[in-house]
Amino acid sequence: MLFLLKKTGYASLVLLGVTCLVFLLFQGFGDPARLMAGQAGDLKTVQQIRKSLHLDQPRWKQLLFYINDVSPICLHHKTDIEEKKLKGIFIGNNLKFGIKRPYLGKSYQSKKNVADILGEALPGTIVLAITAIIFALTGGLLLGMIAAVYRGKWPDHLAVTGSVAGTSFPSFFVAIVLAYLIGILWHRYSGLMPTGSLFAINEVTGLRYPEIKNLILPAFTLGLRPLAIITQLTRSSMIDVFQQDYIRTGFAKGLSRKSVIVKHALPNAINPVLSATTGWFAEMLAGSFFIEYIFGWKGIGKVTVDALEKLDYPVVMGAVLLSATLFTLVNFLSDSLYRLADKRIQ
Repeated sequence: MLFLLKKTGYASLVLLGVTCLVFLLFQGFGDPARLMAGQAGDLKTVQQIRKSLHLDQPRWKQLLFYINDVSPICLHHKTDIEEKKLKGIFIGNNLKFGIKRPYLGKSYQSKKNVADILGEALPGTIVLAITAIIFALTGGLLLGMIAAVYRGKWPDHLAVTGSVAGTSFPSFFVAIVLAYLIGILWHRYSGLMPTGSLFAINEVTGLRYPEIKNLILPAFTLGLRPLAIITQLTRSSMIDVFQQDYIRTGFAKGLSRKSVIVKHALPNAINPVLSATTGWFAEMLAGSFFIEYIFGWKGIGKVTVDALEKLDYPVVMGAVLLSATLFTLVNFLSDSLYRLADKRIQ
């Protein structure tokens, strides 16, 4: 219980720091009221927007208002709740205490709630990250075991060389090369497109349908670096386990090589691999911006880059906060599960 309280407090402080940093970073980028009103907006409209966004207040008050908006625990006036259409449970008369869905503001371009925009893009990022980590974990464990079992032989050299190459090339460079070679140059053989999202639209009916093949290139590219790291970790961990007494005892008792490797060596070698995997998964959820943008994959990354091009800062700020929340949440869960899986940590 104490562990959960400490982790929750630590995560809350991290997110509070990220919120303050995001607010301060985007303070000097243009006039939000002018960007929302557009070039045709008159002075009166701009002043009304500035007042509604609290831009006529000192900076420290603006920061407090922003934290109050994005925080799930809040104090809001009744008029704010109605104007912003906040969703949650509120108690009180004029000034209400409530637990709500975080309010991230409205897009300068589409005037839609930022939370709705990010909510539409989030499933694409989650599916991409899960597919990439499954590919990386499966391939990395298999290659790492083969390299450890055939240590010093050609399978080991091939796996090590491939893993070094996988960590050497930047992901955005690999994405560009694969998009050109497989998606354009060899399209007639692969059938894959250089860009595409999880869902496509039927031109006749107008209905959306899943297009799974669009997932192959971005998931492979995103999972390539963690696959290389997991291969190296699995190899080194398996080699250490092979030198333990209980492994030699298993062979001495006449157990088969497959049984010793799968039932005894792998379960004891997998802990550091799983720890690295959860870290990579959190990073994939929070940082697949370039991969999504290059392959045109509709996710948090592509939405953020598109918003930056259009100076749509509420969307960018919301995406940064969402990415930080996902990263913190996944690490919190991985630490908790790791403690349950390995009693020695407790």
